[in-house]
Amino acid sequence: MSQYMVEFDLPAVMDEGFANRIPAQRLKVEELMEKGFLLSYSLSVDRQKLWCIFKADSELEVMESISEFPLIKYMTPMITELMFHNMVAARIPLFSLN
Repeated sequence: MSQYMVEFDLPAVMDEGFANRIPAQRLKVEELMEKGFLLSYSLSVDRQKLWCIFKADSELEVMESISEFPLIKYMTPMITELMFHNMVAARIPLFSLN
């Protein structure tokens, strides 16, 4: 299994159709994250770029997944296979039983 970064260019002006699809987009992102397929999802402060890290068997599998994004018709993706992707894991505090 490989990791892929998908960089999306977003429209400069986001119309009502775009705004109406945001809740469905969030649900799709949550679903893919729960399945462990989507590892990260980041939006630039100017809302012009979106980055996703996917874990997949192929670029085609990534393409099939992003084609299900409710906002895909508004986004231009560029897919890059990664050599590696390091992240800080969420740390759960350890509690002492003493």
